[in-house]
Amino acid sequence: MDIIRRLRERKASIGSTIYKSLLTLLLLMLVVVIVFPIVITVTHSFMSPSELKIELAPILGAQSDEENADSLVKMLSEGEYVRLHWVPFQVTLNAYYDILLRQPQFLFLFWNSMKMTIPIVAGQLIVSLLAGYAFSQLRFRLREPLFFAYIVVMLMPFQVTLVPNYIMANWMGLINSEWSIILPGIFSAFGVFLMRQFMQAVPYSYVEAARMDGAGHFTIMLTIVLPMCRSGMAALAVLAFIDNWNMVEQPLIFLKDAMKQPLSVYLSYINEADIGIAFTASVLYMLPAILLMLYAEKELVEGVQLSGIKG
Repeated sequence: MDIIRRLRERKASIGSTIYKSLLTLLLLMLVVVIVFPIVITVTHSFMSPSELKIELAPILGAQSDEENADSLVKMLSEGEYVRLHWVPFQVTLNAYYDILLRQPQFLFLFWNSMKMTIPIVAGQLIVSLLAGYAFSQLRFRLREPLFFAYIVVMLMPFQVTLVPNYIMANWMGLINSEWSIILPGIFSAFGVFLMRQFMQAVPYSYVEAARMDGAGHFTIMLTIVLPMCRSGMAALAVLAFIDNWNMVEQPLIFLKDAMKQPLSVYLSYINEADIGIAFTASVLYMLPAILLMLYAEKELVEGVQLSGIKG
């Protein structure tokens, strides 16, 4: 019996080791697939235009010139495949110099993105905190049906609410104004849902005890509920920033003036002749989101876990 038990334990141990090895390999492959485009974008932002033209000639349809004709013909003769390399042959910062100093349009559109994203994030935090407190801590009629309506709105794609939002913005005279982007973003249903789920973990006895001591709802929210929901607020801030930092459809529809559009729209206008600028602009564009994620990674994971959202 002892020998059989040991064989079973050994078999289970071998199976567990194989499972962990396969899972590790799968996760490693996913990491490579996800990180590969980011690494390629960063490394190619330090390449010279001629090097990019030679390397990406098969997909860009680049025409050879006197400077790179020999290299280009040699590469095309070997086959119509792009041969990506990780390290530039000659590191250059010309693209960064051009986009930061010679092209003020980039910094101007970067500021446009900040002007839209920061007010949306701040407004979402305030609205979501108030609405989440009401849905989780207050007892009133039709509370659950109203919250269900919020869930339905959250599940709707942007295209469904596009026409009503455009009609409302046009009626308010906000077309071609940043407020046509900011106001709908502030009243996002996702923030209300996230904060309500998070505040459900706050014991209702704390709220009742504060009421017996004479505290009002505003005092209870600021002194009891808010300190216990800091990680949830941090998670909402990060998610709201990333979501609105990457918006493209709303500015294209509501902002007719190209100089009022955010940086996310500018990246889609870069053509093949500016492929080096495209890599550099992409690196600078994703820096705020990456730095914010790295800074608030712990709060983001904790906030999503405690909210009850399943990935």
